Amino acid sequence: MHALTRLWEHLEEAFIAFLLAAMTLVTFTYVLFNNVYTFFYTLSDKWTVTSALFSSIGDHLMSVAQDMSWSVALTKALFGWMIFFGMSYGVRTAGHLGVDSLVKLTPRPVQRWLGMLACTCCLAYGGLFVVASLKWVAALLVAKIGAEDLDQFGIEIGFIAVIVPIGFGLVFIRYLEIFWRIFTHRQMGLGLADEAAEASKLAASSEEHH
Repeated sequence: MHALTRLWEHLEEAFIAFLLAAMTLVTFTYVLFNNVYTFFYTLSDKWTVTSALFSSIGDHLMSVAQDMSWSVALTKALFGWMIFFGMSYGVRTAGHLGVDSLVKLTPRPVQRWLGMLACTCCLAYGGLFVVASLKWVAALLVAKIGAEDLDQFGIEIGFIAVIVPIGFGLVFIRYLEIFWRIFTHRQMGLGLADEAAEASKLAASSEEHH
């Protein structure tokens, strides 16, 4: 079970890294083509002998840049996927550390009950959005509405929106795991990774070495 958990964590991180890389590559390519053609037009004006060649290259690059109007829409879609897929990653890495710090000021029995109460609220929130977003995505898939600037590739709004129920479903599973761990006295905080505890351990280890 632990091996499967670690595998999923690696796949999760790899997918987020892929989305970031894809956004960067698409944006870089668009900016490159949108600016480099002016360089060839400049060369065309300076060297008369090769003017036709450079002018032709500039025309081609400008045409490619104009045809890449879909790049902005694709970047937005990838960013949306990263946000919703990354929600559960934020839960795992204790992205709410500031809230956890306040809870840790209370006695340990109170921390446990507050943690379970917080998890119950998060489960209700996540479950509500899973059900609602599933209905929304189902309606979009039935309507078959094309995504702006991406419909030329057969991409529909429903294909992009499907990440919403997936993201909230992953968040629901994360908090269900956290609730069980708190209930069974295996942890106190809301995160699957207690960054404060890890920082304390590293600091203590550093002092021992010195």
